Amino acid sequence: MNILVACDSFKDALPADAVCAAIARGLKQNHPKAMVTEMPLSDGGEGLLDVLGQALNLNWIDKTVSDPLGRPVSGRYGLSADGNTAVVEMARASGLQLLTLEERDPRKTSTFGTGELLADAKVRGAVRALLAIGGSATNDAGIGAATALGWRFLDANGQDVPPDGGHMKDVSRLVPAPAPFEKVEVLCDVTNPLFGPKGAAWVYGRQKGGSDPVLAELDDGLKHIADVVRAQLGRDVAGIPGAGAAGGLGYGAVAFLGAELRRGIEIVLDITGFDAAAAEADLIITGEGHLDGQSAQGKLIQGLCGRAGKTPVLALCGKLSATPEQIRMIGLKADYSINRQERPLAEMLANTSVNLEKTAAQLIV
Repeated sequence: MNILVACDSFKDALPADAVCAAIARGLKQNHPKAMVTEMPLSDGGEGLLDVLGQALNLNWIDKTVSDPLGRPVSGRYGLSADGNTAVVEMARASGLQLLTLEERDPRKTSTFGTGELLADAKVRGAVRALLAIGGSATNDAGIGAATALGWRFLDANGQDVPPDGGHMKDVSRLVPAPAPFEKVEVLCDVTNPLFGPKGAAWVYGRQKGGSDPVLAELDDGLKHIADVVRAQLGRDVAGIPGAGAAGGLGYGAVAFLGAELRRGIEIVLDITGFDAAAAEADLIITGEGHLDGQSAQGKLIQGLCGRAGKTPVLALCGKLSATPEQIRMIGLKADYSINRQERPLAEMLANTSVNLEKTAAQLIV
């Protein structure tokens, strides 16, 4: 039997390669003759660099850039062996994990550091950029990243506006810069518009430290930026699905960098050669930390099942709350929780590797 183990990371527990390795160890205990292929995956959020590192033969580029509050931080991105493609995770420079709870304030944070990573890749000769925008600490509509790439955002007096969420409302005039790359693809797995009740501020701003008054201020700022861009550049893209991703960086990438928004999982499956591996497999085993109703709405497992063809797909998960109907909608043949009894979260996270291996060893395939 040929088994393909294709998994994302289990958030706060294990990276994708460790998840795949634990499942493979379990399978080989009871199925020693099976050919098990491990394929770590990502839906385009955190961990993308690690997943694509081997597939694209990336060279790692380390550069000191600005964190969300403008402090120096060691950032990293990947450059393909031919130097043509840069793979950038915004979380490496502008991520929420770079801030303490007390430091989180989406009025003060900026995507400038993400722009610095892109600018460095441009200087090194990259002509294509893959930009993963999960895990942001920001709500600046991408004006920070654009500023690092040469754009200027001026107030009514012709002065440069600080490129953060709190100053979007002060932008009166734009000074564009040339497109940095021939092609920019943004890996995005949400469909929110830029502003409004389902926009960047109201849906994601609270986890970034925003109170209701702050979110209302940010939402007004996002709408203001969209109005200025539409009036001066004729670009009306605030309502496209994904414009509100990463505090509006999805919007900014399209409006300022000429980017295309794409589902992250689709790009990852293309690059890793998933379709060919799935066609040769008798069974695919995947998984994620929490399998719920959201898993049927554009997450990795749903995307994977859609590309699996006739090959059956099983899922292992840390927590299972999806209904049988949701499981069917996702496209899974079966699903299994690796935690047989409810335990304290810290204990379950610590035992993720062991429980993945045990569960995989008990599968009847």
